[in-house]
Amino acid sequence: MTIAVLGGTGDQGLGIALRFVQAGEEVIIGSRKAEKAENAVEELKNLLEDQDLSNLSGLSNEDAAEKADILILTVPILAQKPTLDTVKEAAKGKIFVDATVPLQSNIGGTPFSYFTVWEGSAAERTAAILGGDVKVVSAFNNISSSSLMRHKEAIDCDCLVSGDDKEAKTTVMELIEKIPGVKCVDAGPLEQARTVERITALLIGLNIRYKTHYGGLRITGLPDK
Repeated sequence: MTIAVLGGTGDQGLGIALRFVQAGEEVIIGSRKAEKAENAVEELKNLLEDQDLSNLSGLSNEDAAEKADILILTVPILAQKPTLDTVKEAAKGKIFVDATVPLQSNIGGTPFSYFTVWEGSAAERTAAILGGDVKVVSAFNNISSSSLMRHKEAIDCDCLVSGDDKEAKTTVMELIEKIPGVKCVDAGPLEQARTVERITALLIGLNIRYKTHYGGLRITGLPDK
């Protein structure tokens, strides 16, 4: 399957694209402007200079969404709706992964504080905007962009995944577990994104307090799959 990372030129999107390219997946970096996406591709090529990156390309968000099978949204909350509006038609019938977190820093506050959107979570907001024929899954919220970008190291973190479509959620979890070190945990229906998104703010605060960029989360005591 082809993966489009929409708004993929920021640290989180770039890190997700990098990890999936390393795993051998076909990846398209999307951006509001195609030129910016192409620049991000060059950045990854410079970083992974010893690897064949014929499976990586850069396009506008609209074109990336049209060509891909799975879409991953990695934009700040203020860019969420404008981006969704541009890819709504292309997203129909596809799996849509939302990694958005409503942080106060996006509206002039602190990066370790969360604010609640009307729909309850950013992922539920995406589902409301895109409509019922799009399979929305919430994931990547609790994995730091620094861990994603540290491409020579395995990631010491679980990924909490929520969604209402069981098959779509399973597909996303299997894909994410191709990233070394990451174990996915099924967090339940999409409404659980309300809790998971808040964990991002907590982890950011812990990373600031302990002067690191790699603080993560492991869920223990669960049976093997």
